[in-house]
Amino acid sequence: MKLLTLSVALSATSLLFSCASKHVEAPQPVYPIPEAKQVEWQKMETYAFIHFGLNTFNDREWGYGDSDPKTFNPKKLDCEQWAQTLVKAGMKGVILTAKHHDGFCLWPFEGTEYSVKNSPWKDGKGNVVKELAEACRKYGLKFAVYLSPWDRHQANYGTPEYLPYFYAQLRDLLTNYGDVFEVWFDGANGGDGWYGGAKDMRTIDRKNYYNYPKIYEMLDSIQPQAIVFSDGGPGCRWVGNENGFAGATNWSFLRKGEVYPGYPRYYELQYGHEDGNQWVAAECDVSIRPGWFYHPEEDSLVKTPEQLVDLYYRSVGHNATLLLNFPVDRNGLIHPIDSANAVKFHEMILQELKTNLVAGMTPKVSNERGGDFVASALTDDNFDTYWATEDSVTTADIEFTFPKAQRMNRMLLQEYIPLGQRVKSFVVEYKDGDQWLPVRMNEETTTIGYKRLLRFESVNSTAIRIRITDSRGPLCLSSIGVYDAGEKADEGVAATTRKIESLPFTLAEVDKEEAVKASDKDEKTVCMVKGDKILIDLGSEQMISSFHYLPNQDRTAGGMALTYELRVGNEPTAVNKLVKSGEFSNIINNPILQSVYFTPVKARYFEFRAPRIQGAEKVLGIAEVGVCK
Repeated sequence: MKLLTLSVALSATSLLFSCASKHVEAPQPVYPIPEAKQVEWQKMETYAFIHFGLNTFNDREWGYGDSDPKTFNPKKLDCEQWAQTLVKAGMKGVILTAKHHDGFCLWPFEGTEYSVKNSPWKDGKGNVVKELAEACRKYGLKFAVYLSPWDRHQANYGTPEYLPYFYAQLRDLLTNYGDVFEVWFDGANGGDGWYGGAKDMRTIDRKNYYNYPKIYEMLDSIQPQAIVFSDGGPGCRWVGNENGFAGATNWSFLRKGEVYPGYPRYYELQYGHEDGNQWVAAECDVSIRPGWFYHPEEDSLVKTPEQLVDLYYRSVGHNATLLLNFPVDRNGLIHPIDSANAVKFHEMILQELKTNLVAGMTPKVSNERGGDFVASALTDDNFDTYWATEDSVTTADIEFTFPKAQRMNRMLLQEYIPLGQRVKSFVVEYKDGDQWLPVRMNEETTTIGYKRLLRFESVNSTAIRIRITDSRGPLCLSSIGVYDAGEKADEGVAATTRKIESLPFTLAEVDKEEAVKASDKDEKTVCMVKGDKILIDLGSEQMISSFHYLPNQDRTAGGMALTYELRVGNEPTAVNKLVKSGEFSNIINNPILQSVYFTPVKARYFEFRAPRIQGAEKVLGIAEVGVCK
């Protein structure tokens, strides 16, 4: 009896030791790593921007701060219509431009008269911020605010006296409208335009003027869950363009303290800093229309569902988030074209990624850490479970085999980013007979991060594998998906270039070979003119009423006209009648077609002069130009 008891005891002890030996430690983090709120923010993936204000009613992008508040009168404004539209379009939240650069406040801020309280809308008793915050709570959207640090209405902008005013606006928005998921600080914050309504130039120290450390302390004390957006974060970063895409190589890191609002090497932000020591993932902001605010003439230029799908793959699918702007119209509604296209875009994404062909499968892997970190975690539809390799293993193969050939053309890959971003390069291959061949795609396979979505030419195969060829540490992958997006999956996205239908013209005093580039309907060819002006000869006197200028699309090349003066005349030596002057707002970040309309006038010669040009040299860059009736 004693021997039996001893035997049972030994067996139990042996079982305990056996169980204990199966415990496997999780991989150590590879720094930098995100805060928990940054992970939750990236899981939102797509959310909306709303640009709305005095600019909407005065046909401007960057108002000077001199538009009359009485022009703001959205008689049908319905924030619930906004929220319902965004939910149907798959958006998880919305960021409202509570105050843009013109200084007009969409809420009755006590510190200024330049707000909705002095508009005819709701007899001055309306509050757009409040109405949208309430609509978001009703329809399950997260809410956030954009507050422009730059203020072209405040005469004391650029002086120390402006800062308490700006801080008070921020505190008001953060205190009285519930939780916000993000606070958006625009990189356009002085040094490149007019201020104070008086159109006087004023330059600020972009890096230090606002005292951002003080602002971050305020945010942490009032809205600790909020992500802070700016060129350099610290919560998330601008992607370096307003076209809506990140680089295929996209690290979620920046070198701490190096990037600031107005950072001159903004093009780095599209890719991140591989050697960065701070987690600052990218946000891709883009408007569904060419402009950020509503302009009736852009009703025919809304991005198509297919174009939005392309941007989704190049933003969310490139380890970033997609912030899609909706310019609310003058009725106070999201325009039906914008709404229809956005909803269709969401439906198309859901359809393309509807069925994961490897769901529930356990792939064959070349290495496995064991314990909880096994290959089955890759297909269990749970972000918080993940497959990992042993500490010394930084390369691996992951192979899926099907009982019969499958058509495949999409793939999803996710790293478990709470432990860091690791993968530096990988390849995707399919089996053709006894051979493994690479799938064909139009981008490099380098980083993964939170999410990588791949589009490749359709293959029919019984097996597909991912070969991770380099990494910053042992591998930690959360999810893999393989999809068939349908028969049209291999079709390209239609081109979006807008053509200028100009009157016939020649460019006087410009080399003929160079001049033809300004009217060849090809935005990739750029006419570079020494100096700050061009003279357009229409050949004979014509009635004209508009001028159109597409800048060079390479923002690093310089030569973009920042301001303009337009003059006409009937003799080449006397083109001196000024018909319009102003600025091309936000042109460097959003180099879209610039259209200037003026009172119709008869003239043969038309002069376009750019008093301020991007870059140190006086060279004017023109992709396309035209003068129209």
